[in-house]
Amino acid sequence: MVLLLFVDLDAELAALRPLGGFFLLRTAGRPPRPLPALADAYGETQPEVHPDPLMLRVRKVADGIRAPEARVAASIAHQGLAARLWSVALGCAALYGTVPDLDPRLVRWDPEATAPDDLWLTEVRPGTDLAAAVLVGHLRPLGAALRARYPLAPGLLRGNAASALAGAARQLERWAAAHDRPEAAARARALTAGLLAHPDLAGAGRFLPSGGFRRRSCCLYYRVPAGGVCGDCCFPSPPRSSPRAPSG
Repeated sequence: MVLLLFVDLDAELAALRPLGGFFLLRTAGRPPRPLPALADAYGETQPEVHPDPLMLRVRKVADGIRAPEARVAASIAHQGLAARLWSVALGCAALYGTVPDLDPRLVRWDPEATAPDDLWLTEVRPGTDLAAAVLVGHLRPLGAALRARYPLAPGLLRGNAASALAGAARQLERWAAAHDRPEAAARARALTAGLLAHPDLAGAGRFLPSGGFRRRSCCLYYRVPAGGVCGDCCFPSPPRSSPRAPSG
Protein backbone atom coordinates (compact mmCIF):
# COMPACT_ATOMS: atom_id res chain seq x y z
CA MET A 1 0.00 0.00 0.00
CA VAL A 2 1.37 3.42 -0.98
CA LEU A 3 0.37 6.12 1.51
CA LEU A 4 0.80 9.83 0.89
CA LEU A 5 0.93 12.79 3.22
CA PHE A 6 -2.09 15.02 2.81
CA VAL A 7 -1.78 18.56 1.44
CA ASP A 8 -4.53 20.80 0.18
CA LEU A 9 -5.87 20.20 -3.30
CA ASP A 10 -7.18 23.19 -5.20
CA ALA A 11 -10.67 22.91 -6.66
CA GLU A 12 -9.44 22.85 -10.28
CA LEU A 13 -6.38 20.61 -9.80
CA ALA A 14 -4.50 23.36 -11.59
CA ALA A 15 -1.05 21.85 -10.96
CA LEU A 16 -1.86 19.18 -13.54
CA ARG A 17 -2.29 21.66 -16.40
CA PRO A 18 1.40 21.99 -17.32
CA LEU A 19 1.65 18.21 -17.69
CA GLY A 20 -0.57 18.15 -20.77
CA GLY A 21 -4.03 16.94 -21.65
CA PHE A 22 -3.55 13.28 -20.79
CA PHE A 23 -2.91 14.21 -17.15
CA LEU A 24 -5.82 16.61 -16.81
CA LEU A 25 -8.99 15.92 -14.88
CA ARG A 26 -11.91 18.26 -15.50
CA THR A 27 -13.44 19.58 -12.29
CA ALA A 28 -14.89 23.01 -13.19
CA GLY A 29 -18.24 23.57 -14.82
CA ARG A 30 -20.39 20.79 -16.20
CA PRO A 31 -19.90 18.23 -18.95
CA PRO A 32 -21.47 19.25 -22.26
CA ARG A 33 -24.11 16.54 -21.77
CA PRO A 34 -25.10 14.11 -19.00
CA LEU A 35 -22.42 11.48 -18.58
CA PRO A 36 -22.36 8.11 -16.80
CA ALA A 37 -20.21 7.58 -13.74
CA LEU A 38 -17.37 5.12 -14.04
CA ALA A 39 -19.23 3.09 -11.41
CA ASP A 40 -21.95 2.63 -14.07
CA ALA A 41 -19.38 1.30 -16.54
CA TYR A 42 -18.11 -1.19 -13.94
CA GLY A 43 -21.62 -2.42 -13.16
CA GLU A 44 -21.45 -1.12 -9.59
CA THR A 45 -24.41 1.24 -10.01
CA GLN A 46 -27.44 1.36 -12.27
CA PRO A 47 -26.69 3.45 -15.37
CA GLU A 48 -28.91 6.48 -15.77
CA VAL A 49 -27.41 7.89 -18.98
CA HIS A 50 -26.24 4.97 -21.13
CA PRO A 51 -27.15 1.32 -20.57
CA ASP A 52 -23.60 0.05 -21.22
CA PRO A 53 -20.92 2.76 -21.54
CA LEU A 54 -18.10 0.21 -21.40
CA MET A 55 -19.35 -1.70 -24.41
CA LEU A 56 -19.86 1.60 -26.23
CA ARG A 57 -16.21 2.45 -25.62
CA VAL A 58 -14.99 -0.94 -26.82
CA ARG A 59 -17.02 -0.61 -29.99
CA LYS A 60 -15.64 2.85 -30.64
CA VAL A 61 -12.08 1.58 -30.19
CA ALA A 62 -12.81 -1.38 -32.43
CA ASP A 63 -14.01 0.91 -35.21
CA GLY A 64 -11.05 3.25 -34.79
CA ILE A 65 -8.33 0.61 -34.99
CA ARG A 66 -10.21 -1.85 -37.23
CA ALA A 67 -9.84 -4.55 -34.60
CA PRO A 68 -10.14 -8.06 -36.06
CA GLU A 69 -11.85 -9.34 -32.90
CA ALA A 70 -13.63 -7.79 -29.94
CA ARG A 71 -11.09 -8.88 -27.33
CA VAL A 72 -8.38 -6.84 -29.06
CA ALA A 73 -10.48 -3.69 -28.84
CA ALA A 74 -11.40 -4.51 -25.24
CA SER A 75 -7.71 -4.81 -24.31
CA ILE A 76 -6.81 -1.51 -25.97
CA ALA A 77 -9.80 0.22 -24.35
CA HIS A 78 -8.71 -1.15 -20.96
CA GLN A 79 -5.16 0.08 -21.33
CA GLY A 80 -6.32 3.50 -22.50
CA LEU A 81 -8.58 4.07 -19.51
CA ALA A 82 -5.94 2.67 -17.14
CA ALA A 83 -3.40 5.12 -18.57
CA ARG A 84 -5.75 8.06 -18.03
CA LEU A 85 -6.47 7.09 -14.44
CA TRP A 86 -2.80 6.46 -13.62
CA SER A 87 -1.76 9.75 -15.21
CA VAL A 88 -4.26 11.77 -13.16
CA ALA A 89 -3.50 9.98 -9.91
CA LEU A 90 0.28 9.84 -10.27
CA GLY A 91 0.41 13.45 -11.43
CA CYS A 92 -1.48 14.56 -8.33
CA ALA A 93 0.68 12.37 -6.10
CA ALA A 94 3.91 13.78 -7.52
CA LEU A 95 2.88 17.45 -7.55
CA TYR A 96 0.51 17.71 -4.57
CA GLY A 97 1.80 14.88 -2.42
CA THR A 98 -1.70 13.43 -2.31
CA VAL A 99 -4.47 12.26 -4.61
CA PRO A 100 -8.09 13.32 -4.78
CA ASP A 101 -10.84 10.89 -3.91
CA LEU A 102 -11.41 9.08 -7.22
CA ASP A 103 -14.40 7.06 -6.11
CA PRO A 104 -15.94 5.68 -9.33
CA ARG A 105 -19.26 7.27 -8.34
CA LEU A 106 -17.60 10.70 -8.39
CA VAL A 107 -15.85 10.35 -11.76
CA ARG A 108 -17.98 11.00 -14.84
CA TRP A 109 -16.82 9.39 -18.07
CA ASP A 110 -17.50 10.16 -21.69
CA PRO A 111 -16.77 6.88 -23.52
CA GLU A 112 -16.88 8.69 -26.87
CA ALA A 113 -14.39 11.46 -25.98
CA THR A 114 -10.62 11.68 -25.73
CA ALA A 115 -8.37 13.32 -23.14
CA PRO A 116 -8.82 15.74 -21.50
CA ASP A 117 -12.58 15.80 -22.09
CA ASP A 118 -13.33 12.19 -21.17
CA LEU A 119 -13.08 12.39 -17.36
CA TRP A 120 -14.84 14.81 -14.99
CA LEU A 121 -14.52 14.75 -11.21
CA THR A 122 -17.75 16.00 -9.64
CA GLU A 123 -16.23 16.81 -6.24
CA VAL A 124 -12.61 17.44 -5.24
CA ARG A 125 -11.93 16.01 -1.82
CA PRO A 126 -8.80 14.40 -0.40
CA GLY A 127 -7.76 10.79 -0.71
CA THR A 128 -4.64 9.20 0.74
CA ASP A 129 -3.93 5.80 -0.83
CA LEU A 130 -2.77 5.76 -4.45
CA ALA A 131 -3.10 1.98 -4.80
CA ALA A 132 -6.63 2.01 -3.42
CA ALA A 133 -7.61 4.95 -5.61
CA VAL A 134 -6.67 3.31 -8.93
CA LEU A 135 -5.85 -0.38 -8.53
CA VAL A 136 -8.61 -1.30 -6.11
CA GLY A 137 -11.15 1.39 -6.86
CA HIS A 138 -10.97 1.23 -10.65
CA LEU A 139 -8.79 -1.40 -12.27
CA ARG A 140 -10.17 -4.36 -10.36
CA PRO A 141 -13.82 -3.65 -11.22
CA LEU A 142 -12.91 -2.51 -14.74
CA GLY A 143 -11.05 -5.75 -15.37
CA ALA A 144 -13.91 -7.82 -13.94
CA ALA A 145 -16.46 -6.01 -16.10
CA LEU A 146 -14.41 -6.57 -19.25
CA ARG A 147 -13.68 -10.22 -18.50
CA ALA A 148 -17.41 -10.82 -18.02
CA ARG A 149 -17.88 -9.78 -21.66
CA TYR A 150 -14.66 -10.68 -23.47
CA PRO A 151 -12.10 -13.54 -23.27
CA LEU A 152 -9.27 -11.55 -21.70
CA ALA A 153 -6.62 -13.30 -19.60
CA PRO A 154 -5.94 -11.85 -16.13
CA GLY A 155 -2.24 -11.61 -16.97
CA LEU A 156 -2.99 -9.50 -20.03
CA LEU A 157 -4.97 -7.02 -17.91
CA ARG A 158 -2.22 -6.96 -15.28
CA GLY A 159 0.30 -6.20 -18.01
CA ASN A 160 -1.92 -3.44 -19.38
CA ALA A 161 -2.20 -1.86 -15.94
CA ALA A 162 1.56 -2.07 -15.32
CA SER A 163 2.40 -0.72 -18.76
CA ALA A 164 -0.03 2.17 -18.37
CA LEU A 165 1.52 3.05 -14.99
CA ALA A 166 5.05 2.89 -16.37
CA GLY A 167 4.10 5.10 -19.31
CA ALA A 168 2.58 7.73 -17.02
CA ALA A 169 5.68 7.65 -14.81
CA ARG A 170 8.04 8.11 -17.77
CA GLN A 171 6.03 11.07 -19.05
CA LEU A 172 5.99 12.64 -15.63
CA GLU A 173 9.73 12.17 -15.16
CA ARG A 174 10.45 13.74 -18.55
CA TRP A 175 8.33 16.73 -17.64
CA ALA A 176 10.02 17.03 -14.23
CA ALA A 177 13.48 16.93 -15.82
CA ALA A 178 12.54 19.62 -18.34
CA HIS A 179 11.09 21.91 -15.66
CA ASP A 180 13.68 21.42 -12.91
CA ARG A 181 11.38 19.52 -10.59
CA PRO A 182 13.64 16.73 -9.28
CA GLU A 183 11.44 16.19 -6.22
CA ALA A 184 8.46 15.40 -8.46
CA ALA A 185 10.53 12.93 -10.49
CA ALA A 186 11.83 11.23 -7.34
CA ARG A 187 8.33 10.96 -5.90
CA ALA A 188 6.98 9.51 -9.14
CA ARG A 189 9.77 6.92 -9.28
CA ALA A 190 9.27 5.85 -5.67
CA LEU A 191 5.51 5.60 -6.00
CA THR A 192 5.74 3.67 -9.25
CA ALA A 193 8.20 1.18 -7.77
CA GLY A 194 5.89 0.64 -4.81
CA LEU A 195 2.88 0.15 -7.04
CA LEU A 196 4.67 -2.35 -9.28
CA ALA A 197 5.37 -4.39 -6.14
CA HIS A 198 1.68 -4.38 -5.20
CA PRO A 199 0.09 -7.87 -5.36
CA ASP A 200 -2.15 -6.73 -8.22
CA LEU A 201 0.88 -5.82 -10.37
CA ALA A 202 3.82 -7.79 -8.99
CA GLY A 203 5.63 -9.64 -11.76
CA ALA A 204 3.66 -7.98 -14.56
CA GLY A 205 6.73 -6.17 -15.88
CA ARG A 206 9.97 -4.44 -15.00
CA PHE A 207 11.98 -1.36 -15.82
CA LEU A 208 15.09 -1.94 -17.93
CA PRO A 209 18.54 -0.39 -17.31
CA SER A 210 17.89 1.78 -20.37
CA GLY A 211 14.87 3.31 -18.64
CA GLY A 212 12.37 1.47 -20.80
CA PHE A 213 9.78 -0.96 -19.51
CA ARG A 214 9.22 -4.60 -20.46
CA ARG A 215 5.95 -6.30 -19.67
CA ARG A 216 5.46 -10.07 -19.45
CA SER A 217 2.27 -10.17 -21.50
CA CYS A 218 1.01 -8.68 -24.75
CA CYS A 219 -1.84 -6.19 -25.15
CA LEU A 220 -2.79 -7.81 -28.52
CA TYR A 221 -2.14 -4.67 -30.53
CA TYR A 222 -0.04 -6.72 -32.94
CA ARG A 223 -3.32 -8.27 -34.16
CA VAL A 224 -4.51 -4.90 -35.47
CA PRO A 225 -3.87 -4.48 -39.22
CA ALA A 226 -0.32 -3.09 -39.55
CA GLY A 227 -0.24 -2.74 -35.75
CA GLY A 228 3.19 -4.19 -34.97
CA VAL A 229 4.36 -4.50 -31.37
CA CYS A 230 4.47 -1.80 -28.70
CA GLY A 231 7.73 -0.55 -27.23
CA ASP A 232 7.26 -2.48 -23.99
CA CYS A 233 5.88 -5.68 -25.53
CA CYS A 234 7.13 -9.10 -24.45
CA PHE A 235 7.51 -9.94 -28.15
CA PRO A 236 10.50 -8.53 -30.08
CA SER A 237 8.42 -8.75 -33.27
CA PRO A 238 4.80 -9.64 -34.09
CA PRO A 239 4.24 -13.36 -33.48
CA ARG A 240 3.14 -15.40 -36.47
CA SER A 241 2.66 -18.97 -35.31
CA SER A 242 0.21 -18.61 -32.43
CA PRO A 243 -3.13 -16.77 -32.41
CA ARG A 244 -2.95 -16.25 -28.67
CA ALA A 245 -0.55 -13.97 -26.85
CA PRO A 246 1.00 -14.94 -23.49
CA SER A 247 -1.06 -13.83 -20.51
CA GLY A 248 1.76 -13.53 -18.02
